[in-house]
Amino acid sequence: MEEEDTINLNPCELGTKSYWDSAYETEIKNYLDNGDIGEIWFDESSQTRIIKWLNKQDTSKDASIIDLGTGNGAMLFELSEAEYTNLTGVDYSEKSIELAQKIAIDQDQPHITFKVCDLLADVTELGRFDVCHDKGTFDAIGLMNDAFDKKEIYTKNVFDLLNDKGLFIITSCNFTELELTKSFSNYFDKFEVIPSQTFQFGGKVGKTTTSICFKKKETLSK
Repeated sequence: MEEEDTINLNPCELGTKSYWDSAYETEIKNYLDNGDIGEIWFDESSQTRIIKWLNKQDTSKDASIIDLGTGNGAMLFELSEAEYTNLTGVDYSEKSIELAQKIAIDQDQPHITFKVCDLLADVTELGRFDVCHDKGTFDAIGLMNDAFDKKEIYTKNVFDLLNDKGLFIITSCNFTELELTKSFSNYFDKFEVIPSQTFQFGGKVGKTTTSICFKKKETLSK
């Protein structure tokens, strides 16, 4: 059995489906009332950095990209603006998907596919993708009860969702580069750390988030 992560987070409401259903129900009401699409995790700059990095990799504009825990779909709308065309968003909150679909219709982006899916359950019906993107979803799983086991399930499911040589891009505010690398080491090789915004405090430099691209392993260790 693998050793547990070097960081153990205390379970809290951010790791519960009821919290997110309630949050997105409120965001749907706000969107219908005033057109506010809701919160963008880690702000828009984090999305911009990921898209710029994908462009530098000469990622095909028709590469299949899935956003894991898509929320209001903001990342996919930005990818669409950057002319990526094969986009899918999944979330286990039905209210999240309802909100994302409403925004997609209003923004005339019907080509983006949104589906309700629990990433800790069977994901085979989703098919396979060239890029899997996670911004905050692994963080939320880390706040669930029995998080260690659930993170293992999630990691295996992401592996199964990727095509051979597929890329897994994750942005986290709870886990460091070392912790993320360790968490995914059974299924992925670290490919590149994507630059994040830094801050300075007390003479020390830190980062508010960590973004890493992993490559799917060609063979798994027995």
